[in-house]
Amino acid sequence: MREPLRYRHGGVAPAAICRAVLLSRAAVALTAAGVDLVLVAGRWSAANVLVLVAAGTVVELSVLTRWPRVVRRPFPVIVVDLLIVLAVLVMSGGGMAFFTFIVGSSALAGSLLGLRALPLWILYTASGFGVATLVVGEFEPPREVAAFVVAMPIVAMLAGLGAATATYALARYVDLAVEVVAAAQRSAAASERARLARELHDSVAKTLRGVSFAALALPNSLRRSPDLAEQLASTVSQGAEAAAREARQLMQGLRADPLDRDFDATVHLICRSWADETGIRTRVMASAVEPPVALRYELARILQEALHNVSRHARATQVTVRLVREDDMVELSVRDDGLGFAMPDLGTLQGGGHFGIVGMSERARAVGGILQVSSAPRAGTTVVVRVPVRAESPVMPEPSR
Repeated sequence: MREPLRYRHGGVAPAAICRAVLLSRAAVALTAAGVDLVLVAGRWSAANVLVLVAAGTVVELSVLTRWPRVVRRPFPVIVVDLLIVLAVLVMSGGGMAFFTFIVGSSALAGSLLGLRALPLWILYTASGFGVATLVVGEFEPPREVAAFVVAMPIVAMLAGLGAATATYALARYVDLAVEVVAAAQRSAAASERARLARELHDSVAKTLRGVSFAALALPNSLRRSPDLAEQLASTVSQGAEAAAREARQLMQGLRADPLDRDFDATVHLICRSWADETGIRTRVMASAVEPPVALRYELARILQEALHNVSRHARATQVTVRLVREDDMVELSVRDDGLGFAMPDLGTLQGGGHFGIVGMSERARAVGGILQVSSAPRAGTTVVVRVPVRAESPVMPEPSR
């Protein structure tokens, strides 16, 4: 059986409302007792009420703070609070401290029991009417004061209903907030699984498939063509090394962007590590941008690949990395002052075995973005990727079998 709403998530909602009620009740009751202490005869009674209300509030707050799950079994708290109400009644002689106290006690019962507190509300209201009748009959106050005293017990009933409603509303809000966070975590986990599957399929799996084909052909080649067997053995060895290298790069990419770090901090860290490794002066201008999980991963990998290309080919002395958000787009650019090159089309690059820019372009398209590369001989190279951040991230394709 599903747990009642008010007691889910450790009873956060009733515990929070109870603390607020206890503090409010103490403030109002202490104020009323203080007025009695100053204006009314029998000051010792008022002083005793002050001490009792303060001590009772401290004890109840301490219990709720140290053991918040006590709200799951609230009847001992209700019994103790009822005894304090009786003590306040006896000590105050039916003064204003009593009336304000039963209002707070009704609210406390409502936050702990919900509508099950109706018998207590009736009890507090009835006792309030009884005491009000005795006070009005004994002291015969002015009509306005008498009306106020008689109306106070009704406030107890309303306070109880209000506290019960507020507790339910807060519990519902907490429950919805937890569901939203859980749904976001499930979505992020699904995106991560799809992304890892795509990464493994596009890199390690393809390499291992080629190694497997070469290994299958190796036994026959050993008998028929030793030269071909030697070539196949070399292919297997090189393929295994490539697969290990690709797996290592994949692991490094996963570590490069932990989700508990701001993405601009990740950009700074990637650039700093690369600059320390290559000795190339690097300038980073990164705004506070927080893209979705899949998007920030692809941006981090594009940044790593762009910097890797600079260190391999550009002979640059300075690199400028810029991360900004413009309207609904995130833009990441990497500009170097290196040799540059005559920019061919992507098909020519892929046909020539140069997969760096091709891979970056594919990563940008995977998250609905575009990659632009501008370069010229002796004029440096600029890589710019622009991706949308408000549109839902595209579904990662499942790896083909």
